[in-house]
Amino acid sequence: MRPFQIVAIALCVLISMIDGFDVLAVAFTGPSIAAEWSLTPAQLGLVFSAGLAGMVLGSIFISPLADSLGRRRIVLGCLVILTLGMAATALAQNLEQLLALRVFTGLGMGGILAGINTVVAEYANDRRRDLAISFMAIGYPIGAMLGGLASSWIIANQGWHAVFLYGAAASALTLPLVMAAMPESLDFLLARRPPGALARYNRLRTKLGLQTVTALPAAAARAPRTGMAQVFRLGMARSTVLVCLSYFLLMVSFYFLVNWTPKVLVSMGRSVQQGISGAVLMNLGGIAGGLLLGLLSPRLGLLRVTTAALVLCFGSVVWFGGTHAGLNGLMALTLVIGCFMFGSMIGLYALAPAVFPTAVRASGTGLALGIGRLGATVGPALAGLLIAADWSRPAYFGALALPLLLAACCVWALHRPAAAALTIGSAPARS
Repeated sequence: MRPFQIVAIALCVLISMIDGFDVLAVAFTGPSIAAEWSLTPAQLGLVFSAGLAGMVLGSIFISPLADSLGRRRIVLGCLVILTLGMAATALAQNLEQLLALRVFTGLGMGGILAGINTVVAEYANDRRRDLAISFMAIGYPIGAMLGGLASSWIIANQGWHAVFLYGAAASALTLPLVMAAMPESLDFLLARRPPGALARYNRLRTKLGLQTVTALPAAAARAPRTGMAQVFRLGMARSTVLVCLSYFLLMVSFYFLVNWTPKVLVSMGRSVQQGISGAVLMNLGGIAGGLLLGLLSPRLGLLRVTTAALVLCFGSVVWFGGTHAGLNGLMALTLVIGCFMFGSMIGLYALAPAVFPTAVRASGTGLALGIGRLGATVGPALAGLLIAADWSRPAYFGALALPLLLAACCVWALHRPAAAALTIGSAPARS
């Protein structure tokens, strides 16, 4: 690929890393916030879920705008929201302010992913698309892992408020990079034909080493309609429902684990630093899981590999819930859970662009992510309620692992001759 393509994809990976840090910043700071403000488990669960509730709104209401306004504009707008939201969160003085600011920050986190996912899928060449999407997806656990390592030192030396200030700085520094180097989607220019589309299209073709054209291709007529309703038409309803349900179920368990793992380890007698270390190892395992999925899916099929990862994640979470292992055993299990959990998530990230056609790709991806974020708000809050109700660790871990098994059933239900061959970056399926 040309340097222009590599830089565009690298920017998306960087944004994914920032998104991972911003989402999990509250998990790293949660034990310190709970101790300082004397929060109950149920209140802490609400703190974890607040940002995810904002992500639901961002995914459903902001992501579709990328199909009508452009991927680049939405990415820039979401970065502004992240910068303002993280900076304001550092100044929160009570629970109510923190909840409101996490919802606001979540708007940016929820709206940004569909845009960068689409840019990577469209600017990577056929040979490197699998690898490019894998790197974009594992940017999330890389950002969370680095954020966890940094947060442990920041909290010990500067307090939990400073963690959010560093997150705001990272988003702010990324804004000029995106303005300078992130291109607009070629498919968007062809499908929507905004003012100046031909000139912009030719500039991008020149950077890609392609000849300029005198007119936009006639086959790429302006898409008549976009929006959420369209993803249930043209025979896509069954696939849309199954993909959305898979996202919802996975995210119930996913965000329970990534948010509550530090607190659970602390409640088991470990230090705050050891609790954060567990979250770091979970994200480290996620990096390995993402790369493993990227390598195996072209050989075995994306649906088969994703289904297997969900089933194995279910087993490892149940094991963690019932184990009495020492610190080393617990840390090893967090690594294993992270591998299968993030592998499952990246598999679902790859499914959405393959299911939805260009005209509604951001809308469809945004809907799936929005439904997933709805599940994400359920997981942490439900965990807080179960813990407050004195459920045993094996009981609440088992209950919150069950959605992983149900998600595996939904993914496997997508299995049909056309879909079974899907790999990351395969062409969108049009029924």
